[in-house]
Amino acid sequence: MRLFKLVLMVPLLALLALSIHSAEAAKIKVAGIYTQPIQQKWDARLHQALEKASKAGEIEYVFSEKVANTDYVRVLREYAESGVSLVVGEAFGISKEARQVADDYPKIAFLMGDPFKPHGSNFSVFDNYIHEPCYLMGIIAGSMSKSGKIGMVGGYPIGEVNRLFHAFMAGALSVNPKAQFKVNFIGSWYDPPKAKEAAFAQIETGVDVLYAERAGVVDAAREKGILAFGNVNDMNKEENGKDVVVASALWHMESAINNAIAEVKSGSFKAADYKEWTMMAKGGASLSPYYEFEGKISGDIKARVAKLQADIMAGKFTVEINDEEPKSTF
Repeated sequence: MRLFKLVLMVPLLALLALSIHSAEAAKIKVAGIYTQPIQQKWDARLHQALEKASKAGEIEYVFSEKVANTDYVRVLREYAESGVSLVVGEAFGISKEARQVADDYPKIAFLMGDPFKPHGSNFSVFDNYIHEPCYLMGIIAGSMSKSGKIGMVGGYPIGEVNRLFHAFMAGALSVNPKAQFKVNFIGSWYDPPKAKEAAFAQIETGVDVLYAERAGVVDAAREKGILAFGNVNDMNKEENGKDVVVASALWHMESAINNAIAEVKSGSFKAADYKEWTMMAKGGASLSPYYEFEGKISGDIKARVAKLQADIMAGKFTVEINDEEPKSTF
């Protein structure tokens, strides 16, 4: 009987070993390279998406943070030489140099934040296209502002920020054609005190609703007792926004990154623009819940937002993309 059990166990153990080996073989090594600390919201969204893929057993994930543009190419090459199959990062300040690295390593896939077109056979690009939920937030903001004066504080006047501000403004104007806007850029991706001061200055001009594109704005709104709208992450829950942040335009990189991973594994990865993967229809963007503001937004406005959201998802409504620098209107 013991001999029979032993004979039976041998193939079972072999099958188990084969299954473990297959699971390991299915993993690919992915590198994330970030110019900011992973706590900074833009890079955090990439990092979180890759961590989810790692915890799901899809990838082996390694990363470097706070990599200056002057050192970025060196780090890119080091990871390329280390045997990674996919690199996820940002090439905004080194577009030409990053493409050269991709040319030198044609068997490695690159998915890079970049304002230009895909390159070669292995350099795909993405950017932050959350303008659709920004438009929806603008509708709510325009309906809740009593003064009709809305403030927006951003990092830099570049395409990925400009398009969000324009969409937010368009949404507000759709419900209040007389709405006015104050626009400021602080010249930094992370300087909460400077963003807070810019918000204070806007509030002094009569602004009673703020779009917090940068950290620090929500604190100003709280101190002055006015409302704010969040950007990229859920600022109501993650940036002390309770009773201040009505809603946030959320960016989800999981869809884009999971698609890239699947294509690398299947050998079908090619240079492409991942723009659509960062928009609402493919799960790349969404509007956060209203939380404690659920009962403070009028039913008509909530119904309007819900209808437009469904139309956007179905391709029946298009939010204009305007990358030009927005200007204050008062």
